[in-house]
Amino acid sequence: MPAVAGRGRGRRTINEINMVPFIDVMLVLLIIFMVTAPLITPSMIDLPSVGKAARQPDQIIQVVLTKTEALEVKVKEQTSTVQLKDLAATVKQAQGAKDSVAAANSAVVISADKNVKYESVVKVMDTLQRAGIQRVGLSVQLAN
Repeated sequence: MPAVAGRGRGRRTINEINMVPFIDVMLVLLIIFMVTAPLITPSMIDLPSVGKAARQPDQIIQVVLTKTEALEVKVKEQTSTVQLKDLAATVKQAQGAKDSVAAANSAVVISADKNVKYESVVKVMDTLQRAGIQRVGLSVQLAN
């Protein structure tokens, strides 16, 4: 109900909002936030770090996903195009599956174009890991 001001002859209503209680509440909230802000500790996230391997791989096999999602396998200087279903056999052949020591110390690195869907990269990694290939990693390029 609007307040009534009695001044002079007639009565008129005051249509203004009383801001004093609103300002009091805001100042109390401001003080509460100022007191509690230093008490909140910033949470720390422990990110994994990349360490050096004890022994460098004897051979690096690079699997490249091109813009058209075609797979290329690079071993030393040789590049060959393969299908996803033949990828595991090609990598095992490049590792030299007969020699288990050489196969255990060869790394497979997956490189992909930045426009390739992440799903395609995961399919390649999954195919290699299901075939029993131990050391599968992703290529990372740092921005200059």
